[in-house]
Amino acid sequence: MKNWVTFSYKEYNQIWDRIYTDFKFNPSISKFPSFKVPHPFITYDISDYFGESDAYDDLEEKALLVFKENTLFDEYILALDWQHECYWVNPHLKFERDEFGEWTIPIFPDGDYYFFIQKDFKWGYLGHPWERSITIFGKEIIEAFGKHKPNMFHKILRQG
Repeated sequence: MKNWVTFSYKEYNQIWDRIYTDFKFNPSISKFPSFKVPHPFITYDISDYFGESDAYDDLEEKALLVFKENTLFDEYILALDWQHECYWVNPHLKFERDEFGEWTIPIFPDGDYYFFIQKDFKWGYLGHPWERSITIFGKEIIEAFGKHKPNMFHKILRQG
């Protein structure tokens, strides 16, 4: 099976329309939060970790464990990069890396909004580059990140 399957034009528009509507997504470099996610959720402040490659590796490793625990072997999730190409990705398949050694859509939001969302929007992982935060929503994923807690998930900004 192939991983990092590019969205069709129709999928791209439908999914982003849903994110703008369901999450009241309003991209901003200064007004936070830029989205409203369903309860339960936790938003972590990751501002201390910009430029810390060891922390990125830990986050990738733990996020991949969490994604695997919350998907079936043949299930694909949404991997979104705001205003760029987006993909279907299967956490159980090999995660190819780009020329910078990162996933096709990075897990750490150091340049854009990077979102990983379950295909039915039951849970999600939303990275905000300007607030320097990561928001996770959905009971299952919150519990899984509690078991596999990344080092950078210690300073909570918001929860609900």
